[in-house]
Amino acid sequence: MRVFVTGATGFIGSAIVRELIENDHQVVGLARSDAAANSLVAAGAAVHRGTLEDLESLRSGAAAADGVIHTAYFHAFSHPSVPARMRVLLGGSPPGIPLRFMALSVGADRRAIETLGAALKGSDRPLVVAFGTMALTPGRLATELDAVDPSAPGGPRGASEHAMEALAAAGVRASVLRLPPVVHGDGDHGGFIPQLMKIARKKNVSGYLGDGRNRWPAVHRLDAARLFRLALEHGDAGARYHGVAEEGMPVLGIAAAIGANLNVPVTTTSPQQAARQFGWLAMFLAADNPVSSAITRDRLSWEPTHPLLIDDLEHGPYSPARPHDPLTRTTI
Repeated sequence: MRVFVTGATGFIGSAIVRELIENDHQVVGLARSDAAANSLVAAGAAVHRGTLEDLESLRSGAAAADGVIHTAYFHAFSHPSVPARMRVLLGGSPPGIPLRFMALSVGADRRAIETLGAALKGSDRPLVVAFGTMALTPGRLATELDAVDPSAPGGPRGASEHAMEALAAAGVRASVLRLPPVVHGDGDHGGFIPQLMKIARKKNVSGYLGDGRNRWPAVHRLDAARLFRLALEHGDAGARYHGVAEEGMPVLGIAAAIGANLNVPVTTTSPQQAARQFGWLAMFLAADNPVSSAITRDRLSWEPTHPLLIDDLEHGPYSPARPHDPLTRTTI
């Protein structure tokens, strides 16, 4: 199968590219820079130049493919075009910048999904869209049957999943793969765990909120990559899949492992100090987001096999015993 992958040089996307190639698929990756293009060629993939904002490049990439995996998203302010960034900066008061950037990111993702799906319409070619479990109702075990909760911390991204659902209703074999807030493994440089480690180093303390009993699900990126391939090959139209290996790790346990890793104390942070301590991570750090993947495992015969989060923190890529430091890596 010739597969068009957006976000193909990212932390998860690069693992998906390798997983696809190792299972005899041809991969064409979206590249917005020369560095990204060179990385794809080195991985054995073909290059399709374009950006998430260039809808024609997305349309032509999908039209020439047998299937599409969409993982690209504006996670950082440097990702959109300069004109888009200027609109965010100058479009209102400075305190509103985060909300304007979120609206920009969500809108770009929705338009990208709609464009990719339109190029596949009228065929049985699959589209698998990456999404986040933080958009599900907090405080209870979420399943694949649960719809997006607009009031959840990740609820504003719900437009992306709704776009997938609309495509499926129109006959596109589109599905969504919900990923947990912690996708870990070698090569992680921008996810929640590296950010928390960076904050812990800067503040000389590994923190959590409240009693730390709120839970985060987690998955190793190689297990997630295999699930993307299975959803591409066998997924059903309109299906929701959960790429979750651990249903809910208490945030206190994560903070404790980070503290042990960096040899810094572990303490709670008051709600009043949360934003100052953790910045944009504060709203997510307080979320209770336990998630089941039982339906996904049954339907796609998926079983995670790679190290769990605490193993990675103690002995894997985040371990100080390793010769490299994932926090200093640059993004392609």
